[in-house]
Amino acid sequence: MSLINSFYIKYLEKFDDIPFRIKFQNNEEHIIGKGAPQFEIVVKNEISKTELLKSTSLALGEAYMKGDIEITGDLFTVLNLFLSQMDKFTADTKSLKNLIFSSSSAKNQRNEVQSHYDIGNEFYSLWLDNSMTYSCGYFRSNDESLYNAQMNKIHHILKKLNLKDGMSLLDVGCGWGSLLIEAAKEYKVHGLGITLSEEQFKRFKERIKEEKLENLLEVKLMDYRDLSKCEKLFDRVVSVGMLEHVGRDNYDLFMKNIDSVLRPKGVFLLHYISALKEYPGDPWIKKYIFKGGVIPSLREIINICGDHNFYVIDVESLRRHYVKTLLCWRENFNNKRSEVTKMFNEEFARMWELYLCACASTFNNGIIDLHQMLITKGLNNEIPVTRDYMYVDK
Repeated sequence: MSLINSFYIKYLEKFDDIPFRIKFQNNEEHIIGKGAPQFEIVVKNEISKTELLKSTSLALGEAYMKGDIEITGDLFTVLNLFLSQMDKFTADTKSLKNLIFSSSSAKNQRNEVQSHYDIGNEFYSLWLDNSMTYSCGYFRSNDESLYNAQMNKIHHILKKLNLKDGMSLLDVGCGWGSLLIEAAKEYKVHGLGITLSEEQFKRFKERIKEEKLENLLEVKLMDYRDLSKCEKLFDRVVSVGMLEHVGRDNYDLFMKNIDSVLRPKGVFLLHYISALKEYPGDPWIKKYIFKGGVIPSLREIINICGDHNFYVIDVESLRRHYVKTLLCWRENFNNKRSEVTKMFNEEFARMWELYLCACASTFNNGIIDLHQMLITKGLNNEIPVTRDYMYVDK
């Protein structure tokens, strides 16, 4: 057996909880672990030993994107097995520090957000549902459509906020605006959405006109850091899938800005990807998908809430809903894969499917979670004392 193949085998032997076969260019093969192999990795081109030792996810992720390795079997099924051992991954934070610990300045974070969300509305519209919602759905049944799940999620959030007709609602990181559009239609709220994505801003502005909601809704290109300067107060604030872009150094700043615009007794719903413990993030995801992204732990956000007299009155995990959401996106994506490849290239298409499947598997394995936190500014004894109001349909 060649030296390079021997290195690969020795490196991969620590991932032996699930047996798998590795095949090499010279037709050599080896089984890692005990028992019948549950999947197969085919090495088509050499992978740098230096890069593997630096970061498991970055080296293997790049190798898959470029076609240097192939997976025999369904990609999600394989990743779901392999990533169950993610605690054994190599990550040399010293050599990767510029990638993992990027600047949390306003300018840099704006560029990082735009690098993901400004890929283009045409691209996202290929595989998102018609609501253009890019966050975890809420599936009431296994056979529910993605669109219905996203609308369920939106109305679940609006019910949790205990909205009343005519209230004011701020959406921090509003995306393409579906939540505010539904809130305006259902509750006649006066809503403001803020985003750093020019593409989302442009499309949301168009949707406001299309829905004839100009008298109720407004969207601005605005950083959350500027909320304290806007001299407006809101009855309710919501933020869905935005906290992951704030960065660990800025969580307190984020909460200060929410506090500055939320009325006393106001209600704030925070929906974000979370983790059991604090860690800097995955190198491959940070390089190719969410530059600068950091997953907050549930405990650190709850701890910060206490510093701002924010009362946490409800916490709900939607982790398994996100597994299903991501797999729906993956199915939609693959149905439009030829269009994606024409729009970009095959490497991009492989990268994006890897992202969707890897995220689905990390949620499925509990490596990451999804939490909705319901928070009041100071005491609010007017919120119903049971959770029934969150679930009863109007």
